[in-house]
Amino acid sequence: MGTIGNTEPCLLVTGGSRGIGAAIVRLAAHKGIPVCFSFLRDTEAAFALVDDLNRSGAQVHALQGDVADVGFARRFFDFAEDVFGPATMLVNNAGITGPIGPFKDTAVDTLRRTVDTNLMGPMLLAQEAIKRWERSSISGRMVNISSIASTLGAPNEYVHYAATKAAIETMTIGLGKEVAGKGIRINAVAPGTAYTDIHAAAGEPDRPARVVSRVPMGRIGAPGEIASAVLWLLSDEASYVTATVLRVSGGL
Repeated sequence: MGTIGNTEPCLLVTGGSRGIGAAIVRLAAHKGIPVCFSFLRDTEAAFALVDDLNRSGAQVHALQGDVADVGFARRFFDFAEDVFGPATMLVNNAGITGPIGPFKDTAVDTLRRTVDTNLMGPMLLAQEAIKRWERSSISGRMVNISSIASTLGAPNEYVHYAATKAAIETMTIGLGKEVAGKGIRINAVAPGTAYTDIHAAAGEPDRPARVVSRVPMGRIGAPGEIASAVLWLLSDEASYVTATVLRVSGGL
């Protein structure tokens, strides 16, 4: 991928132990990019991924922590710097939906937790990234994972989740424009429905089969297809792309 502001590439990925996050970690590692990823609870999945990739010659480390914690962003960046040197790229991937259902029935705790994880976490990480990149004159690159729910609204499923993803897209556009003149690129990827365990966590593991008829391409996406879009936005091939939301959704 080449140097980024005279600094070798190092990628941070939040929520990297499973699903789209793990696909991003795998693809980056296969491209020879050192990666640090965070995970919340699934220690077994996280370190199985680390062991698998490092056995193949990759450079991957994992850190347990909650992106919603105020001190996590600094700890995550410090961890990566201790291992690889300054982190030059960030993917804000960690996110939750809470149980599927009408908005009026969504518990207050679910609302707060979703906002803290999906919006406050990425905001805090983005602040930490920008401060470090500006201080060190690094032309950093950030990709925020949104969702097509940001524009479709996810009625009767998770309106609160859709609202946080719409906010992520607004942050991406505004912050991307704010720091563009400093050589920092910030974009978002808005995936459509993909085969991950987020559906089971929301209480409907078979949701992909229920919604596939809505997709113009007639199929559900694979995590690797989302990862490819993310890695493209992080690459030099996307050097003139910033403050942009890329929909990877099969036509939705």
